[in-house]
Amino acid sequence: MATAATPVEETVETVVVEAPHPWDVSVSDIYVEDRWQPIFKEMREKAPINKVVGSAYGDYWNVTTYKEIQHIEALPDLYSSAQGITIVTDPENMPEDLNIKLPMFIAMDRPEHTEQRRVIAPAFTPSEMERMTGEVRARTAELFDTLPVGEPFDWVDRVSIELTTQMLAILFDFPWEDRRKLTEWSDWMGDVESSLTEESRREQLAHIYEAGAYFQRLWDERLEKGEAPDLISRMIHSEMRDMDQFTFMGNLMLLIVGGNDTTRNSMSACAYGLSQFPEEREKLEQNPDLIPAAVQEIIRWQTPLAHMRRTATEDHEMFGHQVKEGDSIILWYISANRDEKFFDRPDDIWLERPKPGRHLSFGYGIHRCVGARLAELQLRLLLEEMAKRRLRVNVIGEPERVSACFVHGYKKMQVELSTY
Repeated sequence: MATAATPVEETVETVVVEAPHPWDVSVSDIYVEDRWQPIFKEMREKAPINKVVGSAYGDYWNVTTYKEIQHIEALPDLYSSAQGITIVTDPENMPEDLNIKLPMFIAMDRPEHTEQRRVIAPAFTPSEMERMTGEVRARTAELFDTLPVGEPFDWVDRVSIELTTQMLAILFDFPWEDRRKLTEWSDWMGDVESSLTEESRREQLAHIYEAGAYFQRLWDERLEKGEAPDLISRMIHSEMRDMDQFTFMGNLMLLIVGGNDTTRNSMSACAYGLSQFPEEREKLEQNPDLIPAAVQEIIRWQTPLAHMRRTATEDHEMFGHQVKEGDSIILWYISANRDEKFFDRPDDIWLERPKPGRHLSFGYGIHRCVGARLAELQLRLLLEEMAKRRLRVNVIGEPERVSACFVHGYKKMQVELSTY
């Protein structure tokens, strides 16, 4: 029998809760209202692994602690990604035309995952980051030079969305004038709640198909051109050249959402998070050498993707709990990054945290985010350009948060800039 833990003498009694229940953390309200922290804390203390039955997404296991999630991620053959990576499973009673499969390499198992990831990974090597640094810095600097000091504006729209959308346009060599389409498509692609009703699922698919058609035109235009560093050309000049239309759309979804939502919401957390910890912000202002640590700490504190799903490939014992083949196991990164047994002061942004990069915001193991270096680069340059101008972001009022259990982020955030 396979096991996901060290041997135990006897099976642990599994806590099973029936939805509706506070531990059904698939409910988006707890994130939009920013009250998820005590719920996960209670689970970590009382039942760090538990089972929810009867949720809007069916039955699933909650895994809420750092070491357990890390261990599960290290066993990709026992915990499959091929059945999907979000809490969404095939909805019951949904018309057949809405149950569309869009394969992407993050939602594949070995060897397919390895083969397709190998095509994309060279776009995010240290040498590529060095090559892109000048342009990313220049565009970041240009944006900051247009921002008003002492006047309210929406940080999410003017800074976070704009900078990440520009970066995506560079990665895809996407028409610059249409770059905001990437944000719109990303919002729909990452909206797992759209699967709950037929009406919202149709609307979501309409946006996905629109994105697919647009990128198909770009693909066709570049098909006979030479090799180039953009992601579409990398696919064309690889074994991914012959992938079917749905796999193409699936991988586009992965790259767009991964490149947009994670960095965009971490950029917003730079403003909001540091405003919540003014003493740490002042440390950063006085010592820009703390910027690399701040990047990691903000990504941990925010955790821009709240969870990933794995599916058990066989009956087995998971840390003393009896799991059945086909069970959905939800790895709550957002909880693991606040695990008191692993992090001191887990709820604080603490710029002098020992080993600041040991968070799970990018996942772990073979599915660790392929674009992690690029996200870190963008955030580092954002903070460096702010430091050059001695700019401080003052959040005025609570932000409007994304209503979702997958993307953990911000829709709007009013701020005023001041200098120090």
